[in-house]
Amino acid sequence: MDLLTDRIKDDMKAAMKGGNKARLGVIRLILAAIKQVEVDERIQLDDERTILVLDKMLKQRRESIRQFADAGRQDLVDIEEAEVLVIQDFLPQALSDAEIDTMIGQAVLESGAESVKDMGKVMALLKPKMQGRADMSVVSVKIKAALAG
Repeated sequence: MDLLTDRIKDDMKAAMKGGNKARLGVIRLILAAIKQVEVDERIQLDDERTILVLDKMLKQRRESIRQFADAGRQDLVDIEEAEVLVIQDFLPQALSDAEIDTMIGQAVLESGAESVKDMGKVMALLKPKMQGRADMSVVSVKIKAALAG
């Protein structure tokens, strides 16, 4: 079985050979984050857990981008956005808005959610299916809108 971590390591070698320092730096950050979890929990990460690590890194970058943009630091926004692109290379294909809306509709029906109070039920159904494929903060806003009527 070809693990996602193996693909990331192969990509690191390619970036070294190609002299792509920016990409290499991000890949090293990814591998360090994966290694940190493996050492802390004394396990080898499977693809699902690796995606969770990548998703967490994406979330951190998105938050940084917001803060840097608010501070008027476009130079730092550009760096973070470049890192987001590298991280996304290792995640499953992102869901389109239409796919997200369809999945939310199905989850609302499946969970029997009727109001914003039931948001947790909907999120519980969607999170495993969407992890690493959608910005969950955006999904959260869409769920609230769907449940608000």
